[in-house]
Amino acid sequence: MRDGGQSDVVYQVPAEPAHFVDREREQARARQLVVERRPAEDGGTRPLCLLLRGRAGTGKTELAFRLARALHQQHPDGVLYVDLDEVRRDGAVEVADILGELLRALGAEWIAPVFRERARQYWSLTHGKRLLLVIDNARHGTEVEPLLPASGDSLVIVTSHGPLYDLQAGAATEFPLAPLDPADALELLERVTKDARLAVDPEETRRLLDLCSGLPAALHIAGNWLRRHQEPPLARLLDRLGTELRERGIPVVEQVWDAAYDSLGPAAARLYRLLGHFPGPSFTLAAADVLLGQDLDTTEDALAELRAAGLLDGRGTDGRERLPELQRAHARRRAETYGDQGEREEALRRLVRWYLRQAQRADLTAAGPRLRTAAEAPPVPGTRDVLFEQPGDARGEAAARAYHWLEAERHALFGCVRLAHTVGTAGDTDWGLLEAAALCEPLWTHFLNHPHYGDHIDAFRRGVAAAQQAGDLPLLVRMRCQLARPLWEQGEFEEAERQLNQAWSTVQGAFGTSPKERKLAASTREFLGMLGSARGNWADAALEFEASGAVHQEIDNAYGVTLQRYRLGEALAHLGELERAAELLERARHEFAADGRTRLTGRAEFALGGVYARLGRGEEAGARYRAALEATRAVRGVRDEARVLDALAELAASLGEEREAEEHRTAARELWERLGLAGAGSDR
Repeated sequence: MRDGGQSDVVYQVPAEPAHFVDREREQARARQLVVERRPAEDGGTRPLCLLLRGRAGTGKTELAFRLARALHQQHPDGVLYVDLDEVRRDGAVEVADILGELLRALGAEWIAPVFRERARQYWSLTHGKRLLLVIDNARHGTEVEPLLPASGDSLVIVTSHGPLYDLQAGAATEFPLAPLDPADALELLERVTKDARLAVDPEETRRLLDLCSGLPAALHIAGNWLRRHQEPPLARLLDRLGTELRERGIPVVEQVWDAAYDSLGPAAARLYRLLGHFPGPSFTLAAADVLLGQDLDTTEDALAELRAAGLLDGRGTDGRERLPELQRAHARRRAETYGDQGEREEALRRLVRWYLRQAQRADLTAAGPRLRTAAEAPPVPGTRDVLFEQPGDARGEAAARAYHWLEAERHALFGCVRLAHTVGTAGDTDWGLLEAAALCEPLWTHFLNHPHYGDHIDAFRRGVAAAQQAGDLPLLVRMRCQLARPLWEQGEFEEAERQLNQAWSTVQGAFGTSPKERKLAASTREFLGMLGSARGNWADAALEFEASGAVHQEIDNAYGVTLQRYRLGEALAHLGELERAAELLERARHEFAADGRTRLTGRAEFALGGVYARLGRGEEAGARYRAALEATRAVRGVRDEARVLDALAELAASLGEEREAEEHRTAARELWERLGLAGAGSDR
């Protein structure tokens, strides 16, 4: 603050920091608004107001200072700064005190004793001036309105953790600030540290960036930590730093989050504590409603309150909300201090069972009736089911919606498997093991369309362990079969074979002659055949598929018969029996289509296209490939789509249509890269 009575222009913005990245778009937009501003024809006195809002630690204040430095020449009558959190007591701000500070900064020799008179003084001193005022850490529009200069030529930059709903509509231009994206976060970290270890160890660097959640405040702390510790390996340092940040938080940011939490009502505070233990990085309104366990209106109000308090990430898409890792750690600390362990355990149990039910329903909608060994999960009292099938759906729309839900919720589903398995392994509850294994069955349907190998293998391993500990032999056989496929697709053939041999040994030693047990035995033989296919042992594979199909025929399982017909057709095609393969695949294609199984229809179309191409029937091959492409896009099967595009490229090249071939190759390459399998090609 300058002393009262001085005539020099006040300037209350600190020197520029050594390191600043990103926010170019926001800066350009702010400059444009200032340049394009036109005084109101009636001599209006409302200043231009910019609202920078985002979670604590996203760099709102520093961006406000940066804008003030860039725009101060257009506002020669002074640059003022007030931090409302510095004078906030029990969540409230005494605006009269802030007005007193501003009046002193503007050179007032006498300060009126009461708010109303101070406001008049402020209007008089600011009228007609070209001032720039930064108002930091506003929580309510009612804190901002009395501080606005009475000048249409002035500029006010406000920072807030959430929207200021009570600020008049249109009174401010909003600039939502998300955390830094990984590239910008890395640039900032490199500038702060100038540490060669970041380039030498990219995996640990990515881990560090994930830990910092894109928050400049966290990146500066991490950078300073690395500068102080030059010798130890990065991995060891990160373990210590991660523990420090998760247990204690970022000092300045932590104080903001604590204050924001203290301002919450009971439902919002409870939801925030529970979200710290949510088994995934993002969640929907429906999942939050299950977790809170009250009613939808209460959940919506609680989420709105968390957004307004700046305790949710503003980057949520597709109807999802995010709680990044550092924020989750803060929520868990609040839960440890203020929460109830029994309440938390009940909420998580309710959530796991709700996800199990929805995943089973999505599986049924997406893949249709098929072999399932886990019991159907009943409705969870007080919750709503996800609506997969809607009136007026065209063919395949419900299945596509269900596949999309499984992909969108995959992190929560994987997290629920880990949570349920951990709880069940502890052995002091009546739930966990069966839920963990049962969740893996719908994750199998998800895997077939969207393979995330690390996550799926981890989940299926837990499924095996949970089923084994629970003593559920049919479920154990199913889990071993599911685990085998991603293992062999990652080249771990010996372990995949070991899992299948153990599954087959259980079938032979413990299974009877009931239709369900025979169906599971036939499925195990199918997996043995698929392993043979993956190894190129097509003759052995064909024998297994024929044997499996015969069992399905005996127990009158039409779907199983069709599936083995398709498998056998693929095997015969590789054995060179193309005419018989074409006959089997045509039948399987028609039967899958009649049964509404879009994904398998597409796979049969693809296999049939390959047979026709080898038979020299290029036009028919192209028609089948295009039908396969349409089907796989309907269910959003990225891997299958890439395989079909590779095949279309190969077919077009064989027909001399090089331009079309290159278009297909480019599209396929982009999909393989998205899967992290660049250059995999159609043999995947």
